[in-house]
Amino acid sequence: MSGTEMGVETEAEVEKVERKHTAEIGEEDVGKKVKLYGWVHEVRDHGGLVFVILRDREGFIQVTLPKKKVDPESFKTAKKVHRESVVEVVGVVKAEPKAPGGYEIIPEKFVVLNEADAPLPLDVAEKVPAELDTRLDHRYLDLRKPKVQAIFRIRHCMLQSVRAFLCEEGFIEVNTPKIVSTATEGGTELFPISYFEKEAFLNQSPQLYKQVLMASGLERVFEIGPIFRAEEHNTVRHLNEAVSIDIEASFLDHKGVMDVLERLVKRVYEDVNEKCERYLEWLNLKLEVPETPFERISYDEALEIANRKGESIPWGEDISTPALKLIAEEMPEHYFIMDWPTKSKPFYAMPYEDRPEICKSFDLMKGALELASGAQRIHLHDLLVKRIEECGMNPESFGFYLEAFRYGMPPHAGWGLGADRLLMSMLGLKNIREGVLFPRDRNRLVP
Repeated sequence: MSGTEMGVETEAEVEKVERKHTAEIGEEDVGKKVKLYGWVHEVRDHGGLVFVILRDREGFIQVTLPKKKVDPESFKTAKKVHRESVVEVVGVVKAEPKAPGGYEIIPEKFVVLNEADAPLPLDVAEKVPAELDTRLDHRYLDLRKPKVQAIFRIRHCMLQSVRAFLCEEGFIEVNTPKIVSTATEGGTELFPISYFEKEAFLNQSPQLYKQVLMASGLERVFEIGPIFRAEEHNTVRHLNEAVSIDIEASFLDHKGVMDVLERLVKRVYEDVNEKCERYLEWLNLKLEVPETPFERISYDEALEIANRKGESIPWGEDISTPALKLIAEEMPEHYFIMDWPTKSKPFYAMPYEDRPEICKSFDLMKGALELASGAQRIHLHDLLVKRIEECGMNPESFGFYLEAFRYGMPPHAGWGLGADRLLMSMLGLKNIREGVLFPRDRNRLVP
Protein backbone atom coordinates (compact mmCIF):
# COMPACT_ATOMS: atom_id res chain seq x y z
CA MET A 1 0.00 0.00 0.00
CA SER A 2 1.17 3.54 -0.71
CA GLY A 3 1.63 6.13 1.97
CA THR A 4 -1.46 7.97 0.72
CA GLU A 5 -3.57 4.80 0.88
CA MET A 6 -2.43 4.30 4.49
CA GLY A 7 -3.57 7.81 5.40
CA VAL A 8 -0.03 9.12 5.84
CA GLU A 9 1.06 12.25 3.98
CA THR A 10 3.72 11.79 1.34
CA GLU A 11 6.89 13.88 1.32
CA ALA A 12 5.50 15.80 -1.66
CA GLU A 13 2.38 16.71 0.32
CA VAL A 14 4.46 17.78 3.31
CA GLU A 15 6.55 19.97 1.02
CA LYS A 16 3.39 21.86 0.05
CA VAL A 17 2.81 22.92 3.68
CA GLU A 18 3.83 26.55 4.16
CA ARG A 19 7.04 27.07 6.07
CA LYS A 20 6.90 29.78 8.74
CA HIS A 21 9.19 31.34 11.29
CA THR A 22 7.96 31.36 14.86
CA ALA A 23 7.25 35.10 14.95
CA GLU A 24 5.10 34.85 11.81
CA ILE A 25 2.51 32.61 13.45
CA GLY A 26 -0.63 34.50 14.45
CA GLU A 27 -4.35 34.26 14.95
CA GLU A 28 -4.96 33.73 11.23
CA ASP A 29 -2.95 30.47 11.43
CA VAL A 30 -5.05 28.81 14.15
CA GLY A 31 -6.35 25.50 12.82
CA LYS A 32 -3.93 25.57 9.90
CA LYS A 33 -1.03 23.27 9.22
CA VAL A 34 2.44 24.82 9.16
CA LYS A 35 6.04 23.68 8.85
CA LEU A 36 8.83 24.94 11.10
CA TYR A 37 12.57 24.34 11.27
CA GLY A 38 14.70 25.18 14.26
CA TRP A 39 16.62 24.05 17.30
CA VAL A 40 15.37 22.29 20.41
CA HIS A 41 15.74 24.93 23.11
CA GLU A 42 14.16 22.98 25.95
CA VAL A 43 12.34 19.68 26.59
CA ARG A 44 9.86 19.15 29.42
CA ASP A 45 8.83 15.52 29.83
CA HIS A 46 5.67 14.92 31.90
CA GLY A 47 5.30 11.24 31.11
CA GLY A 48 2.32 11.11 28.80
CA LEU A 49 2.81 14.72 27.74
CA VAL A 50 5.98 16.22 26.26
CA PHE A 51 6.60 19.91 25.63
CA VAL A 52 9.39 20.92 23.25
CA ILE A 53 10.31 24.59 22.98
CA LEU A 54 11.42 25.18 19.40
CA ARG A 55 13.71 28.14 18.69
CA ASP A 56 14.51 29.75 15.37
CA ARG A 57 16.09 33.07 14.51
CA GLU A 58 12.84 34.94 15.19
CA GLY A 59 11.87 33.53 18.57
CA PHE A 60 10.21 30.55 20.27
CA ILE A 61 7.14 28.38 19.94
CA GLN A 62 5.84 25.49 22.00
CA VAL A 63 5.43 22.06 20.38
CA THR A 64 2.99 20.01 22.45
CA LEU A 65 2.94 16.22 22.13
CA PRO A 66 0.14 14.41 24.03
CA LYS A 67 0.93 10.70 23.85
CA LYS A 68 -2.62 9.70 22.93
CA LYS A 69 -3.00 12.30 20.15
CA VAL A 70 0.27 12.29 18.21
CA ASP A 71 2.14 9.79 16.09
CA PRO A 72 3.93 7.27 18.40
CA GLU A 73 7.24 7.69 16.58
CA SER A 74 7.11 11.48 16.94
CA PHE A 75 6.29 11.17 20.62
CA LYS A 76 9.18 8.76 21.17
CA THR A 77 11.57 11.04 19.27
CA ALA A 78 10.56 14.13 21.25
CA LYS A 79 11.03 12.37 24.61
CA LYS A 80 14.66 11.49 23.92
CA VAL A 81 15.79 14.42 21.73
CA HIS A 82 18.82 16.36 23.00
CA ARG A 83 18.74 20.11 23.43
CA GLU A 84 20.11 22.05 20.41
CA SER A 85 19.23 19.28 17.99
CA VAL A 86 17.96 20.53 14.63
CA VAL A 87 14.35 19.49 13.97
CA GLU A 88 11.58 19.77 11.44
CA VAL A 89 8.05 20.09 12.78
CA VAL A 90 4.84 19.89 10.74
CA GLY A 91 1.63 20.38 12.65
CA VAL A 92 -1.53 22.31 13.38
CA VAL A 93 -1.48 25.68 15.11
CA LYS A 94 -3.54 26.01 18.27
CA ALA A 95 -4.12 29.05 20.46
CA GLU A 96 -2.58 28.57 23.91
CA PRO A 97 -2.26 31.68 26.14
CA LYS A 98 0.24 29.96 28.46
CA ALA A 99 2.64 29.07 25.65
CA PRO A 100 5.43 31.39 24.42
CA GLY A 101 3.85 33.78 21.92
CA GLY A 102 0.36 32.54 22.74
CA TYR A 103 0.35 29.60 20.30
CA GLU A 104 1.43 25.97 20.21
CA ILE A 105 1.92 23.34 17.54
CA ILE A 106 0.33 19.89 17.75
CA PRO A 107 2.71 17.98 15.49
CA GLU A 108 1.87 15.45 12.82
CA LYS A 109 5.57 15.18 12.07
CA PHE A 110 8.53 15.66 14.43
CA VAL A 111 11.81 14.72 12.76
CA VAL A 112 15.36 15.19 14.03
CA LEU A 113 17.49 16.45 11.14
CA ASN A 114 20.72 16.45 13.16
CA GLU A 115 21.08 15.23 16.72
CA ALA A 116 23.23 17.36 19.03
CA ASP A 117 25.75 15.76 21.34
CA ALA A 118 25.30 16.03 25.08
CA PRO A 119 26.31 17.67 27.31
CA LEU A 120 26.59 21.09 25.62
CA PRO A 121 29.79 23.16 25.99
CA LEU A 122 27.64 26.03 27.25
CA ASP A 123 24.00 26.51 28.18
CA VAL A 124 22.12 28.26 25.38
CA ALA A 125 19.11 28.68 27.68
CA GLU A 126 21.41 30.73 29.96
CA LYS A 127 20.29 29.03 33.14
CA VAL A 128 24.00 28.48 33.77
CA PRO A 129 25.92 31.66 32.81
CA ALA A 130 29.22 31.38 30.93
CA GLU A 131 32.29 33.61 30.93
CA LEU A 132 32.92 35.65 27.78
CA ASP A 133 36.00 33.58 26.84
CA THR A 134 33.94 30.38 26.99
CA ARG A 135 31.24 32.01 24.91
CA LEU A 136 33.72 33.12 22.26
CA ASP A 137 35.41 29.70 22.21
CA HIS A 138 32.01 28.19 21.32
CA ARG A 139 30.62 31.13 19.36
CA TYR A 140 28.39 28.94 17.18
CA LEU A 141 26.42 28.05 20.33
CA ASP A 142 26.61 31.49 21.90
CA LEU A 143 25.07 33.01 18.77
CA ARG A 144 21.97 30.88 19.26
CA LYS A 145 21.02 32.89 22.35
CA PRO A 146 18.26 35.38 21.49
CA LYS A 147 20.04 38.26 23.24
CA VAL A 148 23.24 37.58 21.31
CA GLN A 149 21.34 37.21 18.04
CA ALA A 150 19.66 40.55 18.79
CA ILE A 151 23.06 42.27 18.89
CA PHE A 152 23.94 41.08 15.40
CA ARG A 153 20.50 41.75 13.97
CA ILE A 154 20.93 45.32 15.19
CA ARG A 155 24.46 45.44 13.79
CA HIS A 156 23.07 44.41 10.41
CA CYS A 157 20.52 47.22 10.56
CA MET A 158 23.20 49.69 11.69
CA LEU A 159 25.38 48.97 8.66
CA GLN A 160 22.38 49.11 6.33
CA SER A 161 21.53 52.50 7.79
CA VAL A 162 25.09 53.77 7.32
CA ARG A 163 25.15 52.72 3.67
CA ALA A 164 21.72 54.19 2.93
CA PHE A 165 22.58 57.51 4.58
CA LEU A 166 25.92 57.94 2.84
CA CYS A 167 24.47 57.00 -0.55
CA GLU A 168 21.73 59.58 -0.04
CA GLU A 169 24.46 62.13 0.75
CA GLY A 170 26.11 61.49 -2.62
CA PHE A 171 28.94 59.22 -1.45
CA ILE A 172 30.20 56.40 -3.69
CA GLU A 173 31.18 53.11 -2.04
CA VAL A 174 34.73 51.94 -2.78
CA ASN A 175 36.95 49.03 -1.78
CA THR A 176 40.64 49.72 -1.16
CA PRO A 177 43.55 47.26 -0.74
CA LYS A 178 44.14 45.60 2.60
CA ILE A 179 47.65 44.42 1.63
CA VAL A 180 50.08 47.33 1.34
CA SER A 181 53.81 47.87 0.96
CA THR A 182 54.24 50.61 3.56
CA ALA A 183 52.66 52.18 6.61
CA THR A 184 49.60 54.34 6.13
CA GLU A 185 50.27 56.73 8.98
CA GLY A 186 53.82 55.88 9.97
CA GLY A 187 54.77 54.07 13.13
CA THR A 188 55.33 50.39 13.70
CA GLU A 189 51.81 49.23 14.56
CA LEU A 190 51.60 47.00 11.50
CA PHE A 191 51.20 43.27 10.92
CA PRO A 192 53.91 42.13 8.46
CA ILE A 193 53.07 39.33 6.07
CA SER A 194 55.04 37.35 3.52
CA TYR A 195 54.00 38.47 0.02
CA PHE A 196 55.84 36.29 -2.49
CA GLU A 197 59.47 37.56 -2.48
CA LYS A 198 58.60 40.74 -0.57
CA GLU A 199 57.46 41.86 2.83
CA ALA A 200 54.04 43.49 2.94
CA PHE A 201 51.67 44.65 5.66
CA LEU A 202 48.00 44.46 6.56
CA ASN A 203 46.58 47.94 6.10
CA GLN A 204 45.89 49.95 9.25
CA SER A 205 43.58 52.39 7.41
CA PRO A 206 42.28 53.15 3.91
CA GLN A 207 43.44 56.75 4.45
CA LEU A 208 45.97 57.19 1.66
CA TYR A 209 43.77 55.46 -0.93
CA LYS A 210 40.63 57.40 -0.14
CA GLN A 211 42.61 60.66 -0.36
CA VAL A 212 44.03 59.68 -3.75
CA LEU A 213 40.44 59.03 -4.88
CA MET A 214 39.72 62.72 -4.27
CA ALA A 215 42.13 63.50 -7.11
CA SER A 216 40.20 61.13 -9.37
CA GLY A 217 37.15 63.35 -9.35
CA LEU A 218 34.81 61.00 -7.46
CA GLU A 219 34.50 63.81 -4.88
CA ARG A 220 32.77 61.78 -2.16
CA VAL A 221 33.70 58.20 -1.28
CA PHE A 222 33.08 55.81 1.58
CA GLU A 223 34.24 52.37 2.60
CA ILE A 224 33.11 49.87 5.22
CA GLY A 225 35.89 47.38 5.73
CA PRO A 226 38.47 45.79 8.04
CA ILE A 227 41.47 47.60 9.46
CA PHE A 228 44.41 46.02 11.28
CA ARG A 229 46.36 47.52 14.16
CA ALA A 230 49.26 45.66 15.79
CA GLU A 231 48.75 47.40 19.11
CA GLU A 232 49.46 45.40 22.25
CA HIS A 233 46.26 46.42 23.98
CA ASN A 234 44.26 44.21 26.29
CA THR A 235 41.19 46.31 27.03
CA VAL A 236 37.42 46.02 26.65
CA ARG A 237 37.41 48.58 23.80
CA HIS A 238 40.38 47.58 21.60
CA LEU A 239 40.67 44.95 18.88
CA ASN A 240 43.51 44.15 16.48
CA GLU A 241 41.09 43.62 13.61
CA ALA A 242 38.16 46.01 13.48
CA VAL A 243 35.58 47.27 11.01
CA SER A 244 35.93 50.92 10.08
CA ILE A 245 33.43 53.20 8.37
CA ASP A 246 35.50 55.73 6.39
CA ILE A 247 34.53 58.73 4.31
CA GLU A 248 36.44 61.34 2.34
CA ALA A 249 34.79 64.38 0.76
CA SER A 250 36.13 67.01 -1.62
CA PHE A 251 35.33 70.68 -1.05
CA LEU A 252 34.41 70.17 2.61
CA ASP A 253 36.44 71.26 5.62
CA HIS A 254 36.63 69.51 9.00
CA LYS A 255 33.41 71.16 10.19
CA GLY A 256 31.59 69.99 7.08
CA VAL A 257 32.43 66.33 7.65
CA MET A 258 31.66 66.68 11.37
CA ASP A 259 28.17 67.68 10.29
CA VAL A 260 27.93 64.56 8.11
CA LEU A 261 29.13 62.40 10.99
CA GLU A 262 26.70 63.63 13.62
CA ARG A 263 23.77 63.36 11.20
CA LEU A 264 24.84 59.81 10.35
CA VAL A 265 24.94 58.79 14.02
CA LYS A 266 21.50 60.29 14.59
CA ARG A 267 20.13 58.48 11.52
CA VAL A 268 21.51 55.15 12.74
CA TYR A 269 19.76 55.53 16.09
CA GLU A 270 16.50 56.46 14.35
CA ASP A 271 16.67 53.48 11.98
CA VAL A 272 17.52 51.00 14.73
CA ASN A 273 14.64 52.29 16.84
CA GLU A 274 12.25 51.94 13.92
CA LYS A 275 13.39 48.62 12.46
CA CYS A 276 14.75 46.71 15.47
CA GLU A 277 12.04 47.14 18.07
CA ARG A 278 11.80 43.38 18.69
CA TYR A 279 15.54 42.97 19.10
CA LEU A 280 15.81 45.95 21.44
CA GLU A 281 13.08 44.33 23.54
CA TRP A 282 15.12 41.10 23.65
CA LEU A 283 17.95 43.22 25.12
CA ASN A 284 15.60 45.17 27.42
CA LEU A 285 16.81 48.38 25.79
CA LYS A 286 15.23 51.67 24.81
CA LEU A 287 17.38 53.93 22.66
CA GLU A 288 17.28 57.68 22.96
CA VAL A 289 18.01 59.34 19.64
CA PRO A 290 20.84 61.85 20.22
CA GLU A 291 20.11 65.50 19.58
CA THR A 292 22.17 67.36 17.01
CA PRO A 293 24.34 69.32 16.74
CA PHE A 294 26.63 67.54 19.19
CA GLU A 295 28.44 69.69 21.71
CA ARG A 296 31.92 70.75 20.62
CA ILE A 297 34.86 71.54 22.87
CA SER A 298 38.49 72.24 22.04
CA TYR A 299 41.44 70.12 23.05
CA ASP A 300 42.46 72.92 25.43
CA GLU A 301 39.00 72.93 27.05
CA ALA A 302 39.15 69.15 27.46
CA LEU A 303 42.49 69.47 29.25
CA GLU A 304 41.04 72.18 31.49
CA ILE A 305 38.20 69.87 32.57
CA ALA A 306 40.61 67.02 33.28
CA ASN A 307 43.03 69.30 35.17
CA ARG A 308 40.19 70.73 37.25
CA LYS A 309 39.22 67.18 38.22
CA GLY A 310 42.78 66.25 39.20
CA GLU A 311 44.22 64.65 36.04
CA SER A 312 47.11 66.71 34.68
CA ILE A 313 48.08 66.19 31.03
CA PRO A 314 51.04 67.98 29.36
CA TRP A 315 49.91 70.02 26.37
CA GLY A 316 50.43 68.12 23.16
CA GLU A 317 49.98 64.67 24.68
CA ASP A 318 47.04 62.39 23.95
CA ILE A 319 44.20 62.52 26.47
CA SER A 320 44.49 59.51 28.76
CA THR A 321 41.67 57.11 29.55
CA PRO A 322 41.43 58.30 33.20
CA ALA A 323 41.16 61.89 31.94
CA LEU A 324 38.47 60.95 29.41
CA LYS A 325 36.47 59.29 32.18
CA LEU A 326 36.63 62.49 34.19
CA ILE A 327 35.53 64.54 31.17
CA ALA A 328 32.69 62.08 30.59
CA GLU A 329 31.31 62.90 34.06
CA GLU A 330 30.40 66.30 32.63
CA MET A 331 29.77 65.12 29.05
CA PRO A 332 28.22 61.63 29.10
CA GLU A 333 26.63 61.83 25.64
CA HIS A 334 28.05 62.47 22.16
CA TYR A 335 30.47 65.37 21.80
CA PHE A 336 33.44 66.44 19.69
CA ILE A 337 36.95 67.30 20.88
CA MET A 338 38.35 69.68 18.24
CA ASP A 339 41.57 71.47 17.32
CA TRP A 340 44.18 69.00 18.49
CA PRO A 341 47.92 69.75 18.62
CA THR A 342 49.36 69.12 15.17
CA LYS A 343 52.11 66.90 16.58
CA SER A 344 49.51 64.57 18.13
CA LYS A 345 47.76 63.85 14.84
CA PRO A 346 48.87 62.12 11.61
CA PHE A 347 50.98 64.02 9.07
CA TYR A 348 48.09 64.62 6.68
CA ALA A 349 45.99 66.73 9.12
CA MET A 350 45.77 70.35 7.96
CA PRO A 351 47.35 72.89 10.39
CA TYR A 352 45.69 76.26 10.92
CA GLU A 353 47.48 78.94 8.92
CA ASP A 354 47.62 81.38 11.84
CA ARG A 355 48.39 78.68 14.47
CA PRO A 356 50.30 75.86 12.79
CA GLU A 357 50.80 74.11 16.13
CA ILE A 358 47.03 73.34 16.02
CA CYS A 359 45.36 71.32 13.26
CA LYS A 360 41.83 71.15 11.90
CA SER A 361 41.07 67.82 13.52
CA PHE A 362 38.45 66.25 15.78
CA ASP A 363 37.50 63.14 17.71
CA LEU A 364 33.88 62.07 18.21
CA MET A 365 33.31 60.82 21.74
CA LYS A 366 30.45 59.02 23.48
CA GLY A 367 31.23 59.61 27.11
CA ALA A 368 34.77 58.31 27.58
CA LEU A 369 34.76 56.18 24.41
CA GLU A 370 36.31 57.49 21.21
CA LEU A 371 34.09 56.56 18.27
CA ALA A 372 35.66 58.43 15.36
CA SER A 373 38.60 60.56 14.38
CA GLY A 374 38.87 62.95 11.45
CA ALA A 375 40.29 66.14 10.03
CA GLN A 376 40.58 68.43 7.09
CA ARG A 377 43.48 67.02 5.08
CA ILE A 378 46.48 68.75 3.62
CA HIS A 379 45.86 69.06 -0.13
CA LEU A 380 49.02 71.03 -1.00
CA HIS A 381 51.96 68.90 -2.18
CA ASP A 382 54.83 70.87 -0.66
CA LEU A 383 53.16 71.27 2.73
CA LEU A 384 52.40 67.55 2.80
CA VAL A 385 56.05 66.67 2.04
CA LYS A 386 57.14 69.02 4.80
CA ARG A 387 54.82 67.38 7.33
CA ILE A 388 55.96 63.88 6.34
CA GLU A 389 59.56 64.94 6.98
CA GLU A 390 58.65 66.63 10.27
CA CYS A 391 57.13 63.33 11.40
CA GLY A 392 60.45 61.59 10.74
CA MET A 393 59.40 59.72 7.62
CA ASN A 394 60.83 59.56 4.11
CA PRO A 395 58.64 61.14 1.38
CA GLU A 396 60.08 58.62 -1.11
CA SER A 397 58.07 55.92 0.70
CA PHE A 398 54.87 57.71 -0.32
CA GLY A 399 55.52 57.94 -4.08
CA PHE A 400 52.12 57.03 -5.54
CA TYR A 401 50.36 59.00 -2.83
CA LEU A 402 52.33 62.22 -3.22
CA GLU A 403 52.13 62.14 -7.01
CA ALA A 404 48.35 62.59 -6.81
CA PHE A 405 48.87 65.90 -5.00
CA ARG A 406 50.87 67.34 -7.92
CA TYR A 407 48.05 67.14 -10.45
CA GLY A 408 44.94 68.79 -9.10
CA MET A 409 44.14 67.56 -5.58
CA PRO A 410 41.06 69.43 -4.30
CA PRO A 411 40.62 70.57 -0.68
CA HIS A 412 39.05 67.68 1.23
CA ALA A 413 38.27 66.24 4.65
CA GLY A 414 37.18 62.93 6.11
CA TRP A 415 36.90 60.64 9.09
CA GLY A 416 37.02 57.04 10.23
CA LEU A 417 34.26 55.73 12.50
CA GLY A 418 34.65 52.44 14.36
CA ALA A 419 31.62 50.29 13.53
CA ASP A 420 32.29 48.00 16.48
CA ARG A 421 32.57 50.93 18.89
CA LEU A 422 29.45 52.58 17.51
CA LEU A 423 27.51 49.38 18.20
CA MET A 424 29.15 49.00 21.63
CA SER A 425 28.21 52.53 22.66
CA MET A 426 24.69 52.33 21.25
CA LEU A 427 23.81 49.08 23.02
CA GLY A 428 25.84 49.70 26.18
CA LEU A 429 27.96 46.57 25.70
CA LYS A 430 30.54 46.08 28.43
CA ASN A 431 33.09 44.55 26.06
CA ILE A 432 33.57 45.34 22.37
CA ARG A 433 34.01 41.60 21.68
CA GLU A 434 30.32 41.04 22.44
CA GLY A 435 29.41 42.85 19.22
CA VAL A 436 31.98 41.14 16.97
CA LEU A 437 31.30 37.68 15.57
CA PHE A 438 34.85 36.33 15.80
CA PRO A 439 37.03 38.96 17.53
CA ARG A 440 40.78 39.19 17.04
CA ASP A 441 42.97 40.47 19.85
CA ARG A 442 46.41 39.73 21.27
CA ASN A 443 45.31 36.36 22.61
CA ARG A 444 42.50 35.29 20.30
CA LEU A 445 43.20 33.95 16.81
CA VAL A 446 40.55 31.16 16.79
CA PRO A 447 37.82 30.41 16.11
